Amino acid sequence: MEESDTTAILAEESESGDSGKVCCCFKVTQNKPPPPCSCPFSVTVEPVMFLSTFSIALQMPLYTQYLWDRLSEDVGYNGTKGGGCNASTVHDPLQKEVETLTAHWNLYINLGGFLIGLIMVTLLGSWSDRAGRRLVLIIPSLGLAVQAAVYLIVMYLKLPVFWFLIGRICSGLSGDFNAILAGCFAYVADTSGRGSRTFRVAILEACLGLAGMFASILGGQWRRAQGYINPFWLVLATNLAAAFYTYLFVPETVTPDPGAKLLSTSHHRAVYRLYKSDTPEGHRTKLWFYTLCFFLVVSVHMGCSDLYVLYELSAPLCWGPELIGYGSAAKNLAYLTSLMGLRAMQCCLEDSWVALVGLTSNIVGLIVISVADTTALMFTGYGLCFLFMASTPVLRSKLSKLVDPSEQGALFASVACVEGLCSLVSSGVFNSLYPATLHFMKGFPFLFGAVILLIPAGIIGGLGCQEKRESRTNGEGSVIS
Repeated sequence: MEESDTTAILAEESESGDSGKVCCCFKVTQNKPPPPCSCPFSVTVEPVMFLSTFSIALQMPLYTQYLWDRLSEDVGYNGTKGGGCNASTVHDPLQKEVETLTAHWNLYINLGGFLIGLIMVTLLGSWSDRAGRRLVLIIPSLGLAVQAAVYLIVMYLKLPVFWFLIGRICSGLSGDFNAILAGCFAYVADTSGRGSRTFRVAILEACLGLAGMFASILGGQWRRAQGYINPFWLVLATNLAAAFYTYLFVPETVTPDPGAKLLSTSHHRAVYRLYKSDTPEGHRTKLWFYTLCFFLVVSVHMGCSDLYVLYELSAPLCWGPELIGYGSAAKNLAYLTSLMGLRAMQCCLEDSWVALVGLTSNIVGLIVISVADTTALMFTGYGLCFLFMASTPVLRSKLSKLVDPSEQGALFASVACVEGLCSLVSSGVFNSLYPATLHFMKGFPFLFGAVILLIPAGIIGGLGCQEKRESRTNGEGSVIS
């Protein structure tokens, strides 16, 4: 029986000459001796993924709330601090000004970091195939720690919010969080066999949801009790802990090449060749289509995530830090429910249709959120999105099966590059769209995202039908022969 597509999320066939035995949490090949130390209980990069995701999920809502409070002080808007936010303030011109300024500064800061990170993550992803995986995990973790340190300095000294851009650029120069994602998935591809790979990938995906859920609940309660500074000290500590854990406990899986250069055009050429080649025939077209679907789905996810806190802070919802924390936790819980739903649906559905169910869940949830004017309706929207992450594992799977095992490194680099481009485009589009549509529909960006998701749904459905016909034709040809 053919294995499910999700088994091939990071599929890389082991060559017969390298089918070595597995020792603890790394693969020992005939040509490469095992590293001197190993990690217990087959735990390798999972703590790195958990810590990095925890730091990102902890700081993002707090960072947006801090921008809101600082900009409110600048324009003289008392907002939720003075108890002035309620349903009657939905047309308050000062509130609209604060919303517009916050959305614009989010756009500027994210653009600065993502534009640089877009270039660096491509270099780091391909470079790790020759220089080693550990470096591509340590460098971004240190970059995120520098970003947290700059944010702390801004808060202590009450510097202009422009200085947030400096910290964001530092993170972008190190590859940002996308480089950690690429490094973790590549490491799992190196250390897992085909039979255990699906479980290892599932653990990594679960780390995203668990870390985000814990950080969201903790961040809301902590911010209300002690303000912004102490939580950001924890952000700094978790990023440093991820770097030190990698250095001390994560064995290397790639024999480092002393001649490997980071600043080389060969890394970009490898990605270019991946999308230029059409062998076997027709694979390049599918690769482009599935990449487009991945781009649109992730862009909607990231663009809406940028606006959730801003949408909840203002009237008519007027949420405080505690409710914002619970809302973020509900959103991150969907990582786990999507994973369980995907595994359950695989028993009776092909992966293309699993992706369509996930997209349907996302579309319905965003439509409800776009008209949410009460807390109950907002959480209903979050609940309807409980399968919204089921589509991205299928898309990663489809992409990985369209390239050769020797091209998996270039593929992971290109996917990380696409994710960086998603961040860039989604920040520009959604953070510009939100203030521009406040006067006629506050939740229009979420409705816009729901409409955009109809495009990948159509493409995945069409390609799924085509693949089913091709499979039926191939099966009939085999019987005739």
